[in-house]
Amino acid sequence: MDTFHPGFSSWLNAPAHQQWLAAEGLRLLDFAKASKLPEGFGNLDERGHLPVNAQAETMNTARMTHSFAMAHIQGLPGFAELVDHGIAALRGPLRDALHGGWFAAAGHRDDNTGKNAYLHAFVALAASSAVVAQRPGAQALLDDAIDIIDRYFWSEEEGAMREFFNRDWSEEEAYRGANSNMHATEAFLALADVTEDPRWLIRAQRIVERVIHGHAAANGYRVIEHFDRDWQPLRDYNHANPADGFRPYGTTPGHGFEWARLLLHLEAARVQAGMLTPGWLATDAQKLFENNCRHGWDVDGAPGIVYTLDWDNQAVVRHRLHWTHAEASAAASALLKRTGEAQYETWYRLFWEFCETHFIDRCDGSWHHELSPQNLPSADIWLGKPDLYHAWQAVLIPRLPLAPSMATALAQVSRPAPV
Repeated sequence: MDTFHPGFSSWLNAPAHQQWLAAEGLRLLDFAKASKLPEGFGNLDERGHLPVNAQAETMNTARMTHSFAMAHIQGLPGFAELVDHGIAALRGPLRDALHGGWFAAAGHRDDNTGKNAYLHAFVALAASSAVVAQRPGAQALLDDAIDIIDRYFWSEEEGAMREFFNRDWSEEEAYRGANSNMHATEAFLALADVTEDPRWLIRAQRIVERVIHGHAAANGYRVIEHFDRDWQPLRDYNHANPADGFRPYGTTPGHGFEWARLLLHLEAARVQAGMLTPGWLATDAQKLFENNCRHGWDVDGAPGIVYTLDWDNQAVVRHRLHWTHAEASAAASALLKRTGEAQYETWYRLFWEFCETHFIDRCDGSWHHELSPQNLPSADIWLGKPDLYHAWQAVLIPRLPLAPSMATALAQVSRPAPV
């Protein structure tokens, strides 16, 4: 942030805004503490309580562990034990001790014994952040996660992640997904910092080249989410189930914003590492942001970003999800820092004003996770308030450089200045 000097007054340089972001982060963290279960972390309801039937899930446990690790790295007391709890859960009841990898739920009590790339990317991210936080058992968890990614999920031939296997890894789904590869890109940026191994930045760029510089760029910078095993687009995928929480039909503007930010992190990381860095990373990030603002924001007569669009840019699922707006805000801040252009300041302020007005719940805590097309709290797609990760990162990213990755950047900020 010390090198960000735009030719206008920016919220990113305003002490009051920085204080507001920090205070909102503390509020989010305090709410999320209640998600602790004996076997990991569970999904909180709208009032911040665990339902009677709550069970530990790998996705939320990994995201909470990652988030609590970043809180601990900053010097916030009360989070070390929660990080350790997450590590123990990921090394214990959530892990498949027989065949390796991670179940979606502890003891696969959801009757799903498959292995999903999306979840394994989050385990790697959580482990890397826990290593930066210097928590016991974190390195062993990271080594395990890297081994599983290398052995099963990463395809050197494709330059991308395979999607899904059965329990003993003998059968593979004939599907490729942009979402899992997006979160693998995020994890790989963190792994590059923690391991000091450039192969993770090479892999991240190969994913981006395929999913964004190849497919999305040829599709008007709208991210194609679903592919067959040969990376041919499946444009009608889930047409009958358009509001699926992880594989919705059509294109998802929120992922366009998320990819835009990740491209800028990748560019900055490669520059920092002294690697050859293509100029299209920044150009593609700007075009992703521009096109998803144009087609996703205020497209149905009400403010906010719709969940999904069809291939004619018509809104399909008009609900507004909190993670989409968190990612839009984070992408605007990243582009603002990268370019210094006033248009991104305008969007950044607009997104935060919308979040404060509609998503941030000052009564019951955290954020409403979903709004109806009329911008009223709803729960048609997502129940309760289980997610800390997106909103917490949205209040961190404006306060950090584009590289290194968040946990490492926070650790560097916390180190004493040389004398």
